[in-house]
Amino acid sequence: MSCDYAEGLSPYENKGEVGMPEIYDETDSVNKKARRLAAMIKESSYTVLHTGAGISTSSGIPDFRGPKGVWTLEKLGEKPSVNVSFDTARPTYTHKAINKLVQLNYVNFVVNQNIDGLHLKAGTSTEVIADMHGNVFIEQCHKCRRKFIRETSVPTVGLKFTGNKCPFFSGNSEKLRCRGKMKDTILDWEDELPNKELNNAVTNSKKAELSICLGSSLQILPCNEFPKLTKKNRGKLVIVNLQRTPLDKFADLQIFGKVDEVMKIVNDELNLDVS
Repeated sequence: MSCDYAEGLSPYENKGEVGMPEIYDETDSVNKKARRLAAMIKESSYTVLHTGAGISTSSGIPDFRGPKGVWTLEKLGEKPSVNVSFDTARPTYTHKAINKLVQLNYVNFVVNQNIDGLHLKAGTSTEVIADMHGNVFIEQCHKCRRKFIRETSVPTVGLKFTGNKCPFFSGNSEKLRCRGKMKDTILDWEDELPNKELNNAVTNSKKAELSICLGSSLQILPCNEFPKLTKKNRGKLVIVNLQRTPLDKFADLQIFGKVDEVMKIVNDELNLDVS
C-alpha cells in the first residue's frame, strides 16, 4: 500500500487546523531542554510516549497538518509527492530510540496515532503499543478476533475485508481451522477506537508519572485527551513538536525541534547506543 492511503478514507471536513507555521527553538535551547528531558526520563518510574506523524516524516512519510502535510495540501487542491510505500519505509532514528528506551525500561508504554507500522519494524513489541488508529501490517479475523502480523501492508483501509482467510489452526484436523475472513485494522474517520487499545491508552496515561508527546499536533479526539490524564494524576507532560498544540498550556516542558535531533541528545545523555 502506498503512503497516500489517506485517499482511501471517507470524505470528512473537520480535519483540524492545518498549515500552521513551524517554530524552531535555538540550538542551545534545544540542547538544554533535551538534556532536561533525559533527566526527567531518568527520574520517572513510569513513562508513556504519545507518538504522532512527526516521528515518521524523516522516513519519507508525510505528516497531515504541517506546511506540506496531507490535509494542508488538500486544502490547497494539491497532493504530497510521496516517494516511499509503507512496505519500503524504514524506521527513523526516533523509532529505533523508542525501541531501545522500551527495552531498557525507560519507557513503559507507547500510545501511537500512526498506522505506518514503523514501531513494529523497529522491533518494539505490540504488547507495549496501543495503535489507536490501526496498523497497515496487522489484520484481524472477523470471526475469532485474532490479529496477525503480515510481511506486506494490507490492501484496504476502513476495517474492510482484505480478501485473506484467517490462518488460525488449533489442531491437526481441517475441521479445527477458523475459516474466518480477515479485515484491515485501519480506522476511517468516524470509526470507534478499538476497546483494548482505548483501555490501554487510558490506563497507562493515568498511571504515568511522565507523558511525552512526540511529533503530534494533538488535535484529534480522544487521543489528545490522554496526556491530560497524566497531568490530572499529578504527573508531568512534555511536548516535542514543530507547531503549537492545544495542550501547550499543560506542558511542564516544551521543545520546538525535530524529534530525531531531540532524541539523539536524550540518548546521548542516557548513554544509549541506538544503531
